[in-house]
Amino acid sequence: MGSVSLKIGDGTARFSRATLCSSAVNILMLLSVLTTNLFALYAFTSAPKDHQNHLLHNTHKNISLISEQVALILGQIDVSQKKLAKMEKEILGYESLDLSRPNLAKELELFLQHHQLPLGKDSRTGITEMVASVGHSCEKSVDLLSQYMTYKVSGPCPDDWSAAQKLILRGCEPLPRRRCFAKSAPKVGLFPFPISLWKPVSDKIFTWSGLGCKSLECLNKKKMSRDCVGCFDLVNGYENQRFVKGRSTHDFLIDDVLALGNGGIRIGLDIGGGSGTFAARMAERNVTVITNTLNVDAPFSEFIAARGLFPLFLSLDHRFPFYDNVFDLVHAASGFDIGGKPEKLEFLMFDIDRILRAGGLFWLDNFYCVNDEKKRELTRLIERFGYKKLKWVVGEKVDAAGSKSENYLSAVLQKPVRV
Repeated sequence: MGSVSLKIGDGTARFSRATLCSSAVNILMLLSVLTTNLFALYAFTSAPKDHQNHLLHNTHKNISLISEQVALILGQIDVSQKKLAKMEKEILGYESLDLSRPNLAKELELFLQHHQLPLGKDSRTGITEMVASVGHSCEKSVDLLSQYMTYKVSGPCPDDWSAAQKLILRGCEPLPRRRCFAKSAPKVGLFPFPISLWKPVSDKIFTWSGLGCKSLECLNKKKMSRDCVGCFDLVNGYENQRFVKGRSTHDFLIDDVLALGNGGIRIGLDIGGGSGTFAARMAERNVTVITNTLNVDAPFSEFIAARGLFPLFLSLDHRFPFYDNVFDLVHAASGFDIGGKPEKLEFLMFDIDRILRAGGLFWLDNFYCVNDEKKRELTRLIERFGYKKLKWVVGEKVDAAGSKSENYLSAVLQKPVRV
């Protein structure tokens, strides 16, 4: 059976020809050999033995016909290979970045070039050259990527963080490095830790370019997501009560969940953590939490950092940049759904399982189930991992607008030991 394998060459993803291509070419070659043998047999048996004077003439004629047929078959093989290559590219959706294409930014070409090690082959790793790392889906957005890589070397970087995020959301991740200086606005009015966890900060320390709102007050009037309604207001509203005061049976309290870890919760990851309140509550309990987020419609990363917390600017399509079995806790809410794609959710769940240590806790917090089928799919997926259900609550609650009732699932699951 054929298989797909990843090659690391110029820093882009390439895939070897699939079974479809190789099998088709092999069949065409077999037909070519068979046809050639049949013509050869015809050439040496068609003339009667008593007509030796015509044998040489017939043989030359048949050989000429054979040559024409072989040339025709070879031409068909070449055409078929090109068609199969085109089909393969369409099926996969991408191929290597073509550095020869016109109007490609010079900085992008330079970044993707191979760089030979100055002392030759490295004895420990076996590599002979350094290659750049760029997401394979960048091929789909090469014009935007080239625009992103167009700048003055050693000059100020363009104010194009929104273009970078757009590339990331299209799967162009990781992005290439750039040789320019990022804008560094003064961060005036930051408070020392842990006072910073709940102290409001000035709008002036955030980057508002490319965003509809230009102030925290504007953001607090909008519903950013199911998990972020007024989440930038750290003084009024519900944000400063989250995880310590529940409004329904789905709202697990942070101390109750930590008690399930028997004192072994030290480091965690919060997936789609909004403005960082979960990490803030954990920090108050001496637990270090990394908050995974993007700046979708709001400066989430800067806001989290202003609170003295660790923001991780990474899409959920990207493999988590952590080693296996290192986290004591992974927390996820409705952002866990990844656009409602079952296959993406499955890949994400496997990656969560990879970084969570045996005995660690996976806290699924108020996950919105659009219907009963969605709930059953998620339940079946979770049960495949053999996690112990420490808490499991399914039910309804009124949405943030107070207009309708919605189905939610909250659970605390413990990862088993696997040998």
